[in-house]
Amino acid sequence: MKNDKVKWLTKVGMLSAIAWVLMLLEFPVAFFFPPWLQMDLSDLPALLAGFSLGPVAGVCVELVKNLLHMLTKGLSFGGAGQLANFLVGIAFVWPAAMIYKKHKTLKRAIIGMAAGALCMGVVGMLANYYILIPVAFPGDALSGMSTAAVPIAGALGAGQMGFLGAYVIFGVLPFNLIKAVLVSLLTGVLYKRLSGILHR
Repeated sequence: MKNDKVKWLTKVGMLSAIAWVLMLLEFPVAFFFPPWLQMDLSDLPALLAGFSLGPVAGVCVELVKNLLHMLTKGLSFGGAGQLANFLVGIAFVWPAAMIYKKHKTLKRAIIGMAAGALCMGVVGMLANYYILIPVAFPGDALSGMSTAAVPIAGALGAGQMGFLGAYVIFGVLPFNLIKAVLVSLLTGVLYKRLSGILHR
């Protein structure tokens, strides 16, 4: 039993380190997203951990990678950046791993990742609306950047929806859905190849 715990912690630690490195390798997605929405693949090791070691392992990878990021890169927007990343990450990994855990089939994996992508989209909007954006862009700072941010959000900013609501729907939501799809595709390619190592 003790040996199993050591193996579990070792695998979680290894995947957390990989996730942290991937978190540092940010890259832009497309020109129509604002420059501060940078893509990274750090949820990939977390999802691999969730599928192979259980949902708790996936959450642990999300937590450790953000703690390492804070220690090495400092607080992002007073820690709001790492907190939002953690919340969005577990919103994706936890439901995907929970659904897959009950019946470990390809169909359940696809259903789990689809459910995780939807949860990630919703939590990403909420985390940005209530946590990240108010800290990163206090007052009207974000609306003043409408042209450089999301053009359609800037165009709708004067309407009933308001700029911030339009921004999270037309900027944050598609960004997180693209990220979830990309991570899901890579997981589908890599999981079977790595499952022998992860389960060993």
